[in-house]
Amino acid sequence: MAPLGTLYTYPNNPRAFKALIAAKYNKLEIKLGEFHFGATNKDAGFLAKFPFGKVPAFETAEGVAICESNAIAHYVAKSGKGTTLFGDGSATQEALIQQYINIADNEITPAAATWIYPILGFIPYSEANTKKAQEDIKKTLTTLNKILATRTYLVGEAITLADIHIGVALLFLFKLVLDKTHRQSYVHVTRYFLTLVNQPEFKDVIGEVALCEKTAVYDPKNIPKPAAAEAPKKAAEKPAEKPAEKPAAAAAAPAPKAAPKAEEEEEETFEEPKKKNPLDNLPPSKFSLETWKRVYSNSDEAEAIKYFWENIDLEGHSIFFCKYKYNNENKKVFMTCNLLGGFFQRLDEVRKYAFGSFIVSGVDDDNEITGYWVFRGPEVPFEVLDCPDYESYEFTKVQDTANAEFRKDFNAYLAWAEIDGLAKFTSTKKPFNQGKTFK
Repeated sequence: MAPLGTLYTYPNNPRAFKALIAAKYNKLEIKLGEFHFGATNKDAGFLAKFPFGKVPAFETAEGVAICESNAIAHYVAKSGKGTTLFGDGSATQEALIQQYINIADNEITPAAATWIYPILGFIPYSEANTKKAQEDIKKTLTTLNKILATRTYLVGEAITLADIHIGVALLFLFKLVLDKTHRQSYVHVTRYFLTLVNQPEFKDVIGEVALCEKTAVYDPKNIPKPAAAEAPKKAAEKPAEKPAEKPAAAAAAPAPKAAPKAEEEEEETFEEPKKKNPLDNLPPSKFSLETWKRVYSNSDEAEAIKYFWENIDLEGHSIFFCKYKYNNENKKVFMTCNLLGGFFQRLDEVRKYAFGSFIVSGVDDDNEITGYWVFRGPEVPFEVLDCPDYESYEFTKVQDTANAEFRKDFNAYLAWAEIDGLAKFTSTKKPFNQGKTFK
C-alpha cells in the first residue's frame, strides 16, 4: 500500500499522535519525513510548502500541503475507506465529534499546558495560573465524568475522532499529575482513558501508558536553559519537546519520552527495581493457577470443572463473587461487554495471581455483569484494589465453598451455561448472553 502522505514532526509529538492513531484505525500508512528544529523549519523548500513553519505538517501523496494538527488528523480520518471515525456519518454525529475536538483544544489542552509546562521547565511558573489551570481541569473532568457514566465512548458506539482527540489531550495529565487520589474523583474518565490507550491502535503510536503514581510538582531548579529558550515560544504547536532532559522536575513522576537524547546522556534513573509481590511469599500451594488455566482452555467443561474441585487449594486461594454495582445503568449489551473487557485489560499485573470467569446476562437495556474470581491468597490482591474499576464492583468472599448451591453456580460460570446435573446459575435470573474469562 502506498503511503497516504508524509508527516513532518519531531519524535513523540502529542499533536502528531492524533493523525497517526487515525491512520492505524483506517489501516493507512503514513511516511515520516526527516525534520530537525532550527534547520528543516527554516529551509526555503520546507517554508515554500508550509509557510507557517509549524509541525506537525503533512504533504499528501498528491503534493498538497496541510498544516495544523487538527486539519491533518481530519484528512487522515476522512481518507479511510468505510471509516467509522466519524460515527454514522450523519451531520449530527459529525457535529458532536467536532464539539469534543473543540473541548479538547479549548478546555483541556491549554489548562494542561499551563499546569504541566512549568513542571517540565518550558515556561515560567505562576502559582495563580497553575491554580486556575487545576480548577479548569477539575471542572472539565467533572463534566466529562458525568457524560461518560452512561456510555463507553463519546459519540456513538465505537471509537471516533472525538475519542482520539480527547484521549491525546488527557495523556500527559494522566501520566504526570493525575495520581490515584485525583483519579478517584473521575472514575468514569479514568476507565474511558484506559480503555482508549489499551486499544492496539493507540498502543502502536503512544506505547504503554503508566498512570501517575505521585503528582509531579514544580521545582524552581528546573528552569529553561538558554539553548532551550525557543521552546516556550512554540508552546502552541510544540508541547513538551524534551521532557526527558529535565530529571529534576520528573522526580515525582516519570517524564514522557520525547526527542531522543544523545547516547552519553541516556540513563535509567527513572526505572524503579521490580518489587517482589507479597503473594510470592505465601506458603507453596499444590494448586497452580497457570496449570489450571491451561486445563480450562484445553478441556471440555465437565473435565475442567472436575479438575478444579479435585485440585483447588482453598487455604492458599480464595474465591470471590463479583457484581458490577451499576447494572441498572447498562444499556447495549456490546457496551456492557466493552466495560468488562476494559476492566480485564487494566488488570494485566495480576494475571499471575488471578483467574476470573464472568458473564454478561440479559438483553439490550436490561443486562448485568456478574462473575467469580479465584485469587492467590486470602484476600483481593492489591493490583485489583488499585485498579480504577475496583470501586465500580462489589466483591463478596465465598465463605462456604462446600455449599452445593454455590458450587452449582460457580460451575455454571465456568461452563458459561446451565448444565443439567452439573451446573445451574443461581446468582442471576437473566438469560446468559456471553462470557469473558480473565486468564
